Amino acid sequence: MSVSLRLSRGGSKKRPYYKIVVANSRAPRDGKYLEQVGTYNPILAKDDENRVRFVEDRVRYWIGVGAQPTDRVARMLDKAGIKERAATNNPQKAEPGKKAKERAEEKAEKAREAAEAAAAASAAPAEAAAEEQTEA
Repeated sequence: MSVSLRLSRGGSKKRPYYKIVVANSRAPRDGKYLEQVGTYNPILAKDDENRVRFVEDRVRYWIGVGAQPTDRVARMLDKAGIKERAATNNPQKAEPGKKAKERAEEKAEKAREAAEAAAAASAAPAEAAAEEQTEA
């Protein structure tokens, strides 16, 4: 049986409250769990000490016997100093998608064409004025 440390949602609509539980990884999110090892109240301010609470020795025990924390719980454990979490890096995260890149290229090409047309239009009257002065 694979065991995970994860969040189990409670609370009413639009007022979430989570229990940090040790559960079988195949059990439903809010279903049966082995042990409750903490709580998480996202409604409280980020600097509030009661926002995330752990029973630290039980968390260490379960990690010691092979329980895998979910990403969100791993972040909380790292912040509490219980378990180190390697930082992730996704350099393509802010990169636009394929369609957005195509639209940007089309827009740049239209702007370039418009600039060339404007330059040609301004150059044509200047040439005509220069020819009139040479004839006169």
